[in-house]
Amino acid sequence: MEYYSINNLKMMEVIDISTGTKLGYIKDLVIEYNEYKIMSILIPREKSGWFSKSNDFEIEWDKITKIGKDIILVNLNNG
Repeated sequence: MEYYSINNLKMMEVIDISTGTKLGYIKDLVIEYNEYKIMSILIPREKSGWFSKSNDFEIEWDKITKIGKDIILVNLNNG
C-alpha cells in the first residue's frame, strides 16, 4: 500500500478519463472531520476576466479511479 502526503497530491495533475481533459492541480481537500475521511478535492477554475469570481471545481473522492506517481485519474461520467 502506498501513502501520499497532501503536498505530493497537490503536485499531481488531475485528468478526467472520460474526456481526456486536464483539469488542473489540487488546491485543497474537503475532509469530514468526525470520521477523518476525505470527501472531495478542490481544483481552481481558470478566471475568465478581471471581474469574474474564481470558484473552485469540486470533485467527489469516489470519482477518483487511480492515483499514480504523478497524475490522478478521475471519471466525471460515472454516474
